[in-house]
Amino acid sequence: MEEKYYTFFMKNFAKYGVQIPEILLPKNIDLSSWSVIACDQYTQDKEYWQNAKNAAASKPSTLNLIFPEVYLNEQNKDERISKIQSTMKEYLAENIFETHEACIYIERKTEYGRTRRGLVLAIDLEKYEWQPDSKALIRATEATVPERIPPRMKIRNGAALELPHIMLLADDKNDALVGGAEKLAKKNVSVYDGDLMLNSGHITGWKVQGLEAEKLLETALSALAENGTDKDGNTFLFAVGDGNHSLATAKAVWDEHKKTLSDGEKETSPVRYALVEIVNIYDAGLTFEPIHRVIFNQDFDSLLSFVQEKLGGTTRKFDSEKELADFVADKDASGARYGFISKNTLCVLETSITDLAIAALQPVLDEYLDKNSKDKKNDIDYIHGTKDVVELGKKSNALSILLPPIAKESFFATINSRGPLPRKSFSMGEASEKRFYVEARKLFSK
Repeated sequence: MEEKYYTFFMKNFAKYGVQIPEILLPKNIDLSSWSVIACDQYTQDKEYWQNAKNAAASKPSTLNLIFPEVYLNEQNKDERISKIQSTMKEYLAENIFETHEACIYIERKTEYGRTRRGLVLAIDLEKYEWQPDSKALIRATEATVPERIPPRMKIRNGAALELPHIMLLADDKNDALVGGAEKLAKKNVSVYDGDLMLNSGHITGWKVQGLEAEKLLETALSALAENGTDKDGNTFLFAVGDGNHSLATAKAVWDEHKKTLSDGEKETSPVRYALVEIVNIYDAGLTFEPIHRVIFNQDFDSLLSFVQEKLGGTTRKFDSEKELADFVADKDASGARYGFISKNTLCVLETSITDLAIAALQPVLDEYLDKNSKDKKNDIDYIHGTKDVVELGKKSNALSILLPPIAKESFFATINSRGPLPRKSFSMGEASEKRFYVEARKLFSK
């Protein structure tokens, strides 16, 4: 009965796979100890997570409710999962939460001076699919690695709570959804407001609830669905920006759990839903950075010739790295430009490609390395930042490929036509700008 009672009052927008959830927020929040960055960040930096532990100290903290992936391969992971799940039950038993039947509009100010706006709500996992040929309402943006899902299922299965670090993108040029939520939210006082852990900026949240909020959601989601429906009648409503494997895990847990439920229970189970943050892809505070490529132990001219043969276009040589970088980054270019950098050569391949540049390039690189590399896994690397990729390209055994900025306008169209992007295609901001855990939601009731 507990599970049915919990979901009976939830407001669903079933057509769009959206639910106004019951969100749990801790009473008397100290965000600097409660909030922790997404578990899939700083996966090679145990010092960061030790500093997070020090910041949380002995206070209630989301650090005690998540599994930082830096520890995912350690021997005691089953013990860690058991402790996480028992702490969830302890926090519920100790009544540290207040319940809010609402969406949460948030403003996140990062340490880089950017402000990102988002709307926290729940989505129906029946409306999401990560498979490459999916035409679901909610789709993956990058390739999903199935092997990464089972270890994460152990964490979610049976968990009393879920905490979201998943960010979904909306193609909302009119800013009707998040912008509309902002107008409603700011009629009220905030429900939390404070600095985030480890000097990672500031966050403020407001409730969005009631009849006005329901009307806003219905109107905004309807417009997004209409604009996101292709000529074949397939609607693309949201794209996964961050937390792709976490959402795929939630889907896998639901697919397994629903086999144990009656038809009525399937309709009302909280396990069917996942808490996410919706962000407008055009939000000024949301930065999209390309992830560049460095190729090792390959011939520059041979690779360039192969890419040009496959993608078309013309090459143009440059005398300076800055001129090349500026030319590749020109947002007014009519087609994708790829900067090729080696110890002795600087040139750009200009193409007529209007999809996202990496979507066209990566399959060509894979094909080339399949034919020419003795160690494909180690003959390619993925690099953030223009300066770093230029410097790496000048090494004697390497060449770099500098990618143009991510065009937000073609993001949804590329995924709709090509499916998920290749691995490591883009990054949404710097590591410390990723989502921090604040909100929670009840999941398994036993």
